Amino acid sequence: MRMHRKSHLDERLASCGDILTVADLADKNMKNAAAQRDELDYKKIFGNDNPVRLEIGCGKGKFVCELAARTPEVNFIAVEKISNVLIEAAERARAENLHNVHFINSAAEVLPRYISEGSVEIIYLNFSNPLPKLGYAKQRLTHPRFLEEYKKLLKAGGRIIQKTDDGDFYAFSLESYALCGYRIVESCEDLHALADPENIVTEHEKRFSDMGKNIYRIIAEI
Repeated sequence: MRMHRKSHLDERLASCGDILTVADLADKNMKNAAAQRDELDYKKIFGNDNPVRLEIGCGKGKFVCELAARTPEVNFIAVEKISNVLIEAAERARAENLHNVHFINSAAEVLPRYISEGSVEIIYLNFSNPLPKLGYAKQRLTHPRFLEEYKKLLKAGGRIIQKTDDGDFYAFSLESYALCGYRIVESCEDLHALADPENIVTEHEKRFSDMGKNIYRIIAEI
């Protein structure tokens, strides 16, 4: 079902302009768009030199806002390509008076344009679309073409922390990490059985868990 455009969306996005970067997609060729350089100035955005973490596919922002509130000594860049969804995340961060979160309205393919190489310590992939049809494999956010780009964005020893409810996507991701030379620090097939006190339950995670699905987690390191 097609999502209805939120009322006054453009005005609401504009009002969040100080915490939101909207990707320039005048060039519809994603590869060309990514090759441009408009790297974010973290010091200017956040006013400090704190470490930076990146969430790709932040949805309505529950995860990043809760994590940012827990760890004010860390800066977060949260990415979401659907502006209709992203506005809720940005407005949530503003309502919660969070100063260590900045949003990018962009597809993952264009991130190299905005994120400096070697500047991110952790990338979070929370419940990315598993895109189960074989023909869509290259669009999965743990396909090697993305993992190689993440390598460039991550610092030495940087990590990807991934959660999913999809067992096939979990297996696909493990294979992809191995192909790209990542070291698997953790592969867990029932995250909630661990009762990890640091785990932040996302909107999707609660819904899938309530349906009786296992939650899988992978921590992969360069």
